[in-house]
Amino acid sequence: MSANVRVALDAMGGDHAPGEIVLGAVEAAREYGIGVYLVGKEDLLKAELAKHETQGLDLPILHTDDVIPMDEHDPARAARNKNTSMVRALQLVKDGEAVGAVSAGNSGAMMAASLFTLKRLPGVERPALGGVFPTKDGTCLVIDMGANTDCKPEYLQQFAIMGSIYMERIFNVNAPRVALLANGEEESKGNEQVQFAHQLLKGSASSLGLNFIGNVEGRDIPTGGADVIVCDGFVGNVVLKLSEGLSETLIDLIKAQIASDLPGKLAGAVVRPRLRKLVKRLDYAEYGGVPLLGVNGAAIISHGRSKARAIKNALRVARQTAETNVAGAITEGLAKLNSTSLS
Repeated sequence: MSANVRVALDAMGGDHAPGEIVLGAVEAAREYGIGVYLVGKEDLLKAELAKHETQGLDLPILHTDDVIPMDEHDPARAARNKNTSMVRALQLVKDGEAVGAVSAGNSGAMMAASLFTLKRLPGVERPALGGVFPTKDGTCLVIDMGANTDCKPEYLQQFAIMGSIYMERIFNVNAPRVALLANGEEESKGNEQVQFAHQLLKGSASSLGLNFIGNVEGRDIPTGGADVIVCDGFVGNVVLKLSEGLSETLIDLIKAQIASDLPGKLAGAVVRPRLRKLVKRLDYAEYGGVPLLGVNGAAIISHGRSKARAIKNALRVARQTAETNVAGAITEGLAKLNSTSLS
């Protein structure tokens, strides 16, 4: 392990790389005291660092020649190239030189590279993406967000365990309420997959220490009906994209209504400060990125549109995921599941 605790950053990944990505690393190093390996093309990264005050900050550069493009059509093939900035960042985690890795690059490649490089944790059938959503009174985690479009009920049971551990350790939620996303609250609702998963969770929750509360509907996500909401990746990705579009549309509508109803000075003095707080709560940049849970290490996948603030927070989340030993807790939770299934 390196003398300094560092997170590895794919500094070439994302629509705004390397400028905004490097700025995010600088801000994380300054505000959170995080050491960051900047992985990518050395000349470009040095030029970006030269634009900022970095004295005393731990921001070493690791040169790589290759970059996985954002529009890569074969992410699994690209993820096998060990000299890309993304794969080298993950390799630092595997080698113990970094506690976690962050990339805003091609998400499919990041998932594949994490599997190839870090490998699955013992007992994990399918790693899953956990997306953090703002709710009326806090946050919730929706899992899976797109890593697995076709799922067996047993996968959903594992997602419930992984999501519960993440919310408990990262967001300090005591006994997170875990629910299945369905088209009704009754346990008879949902397709065959959801109904079977419901029975699995209902029968194993007490022995696994899960606070399973049954089914919830889509409207329960923003109202805070559960802390962990479990679904397959097809449904989860639809929820994600709908939520992104809805949030952006609502904010635009509110801004337009304020502009038409209130004089400029009054709007600026009274409404806009409150609106900024609302926008901040709805902004994905506040959460940095989504964790790929179930791999042997902290791998955070940031939005391709991420700018500095999102990268800064993703680096914080990566370090926090490692320091709270989320991976170790998932291994223990799945070992308990396996022992329960055998008894």
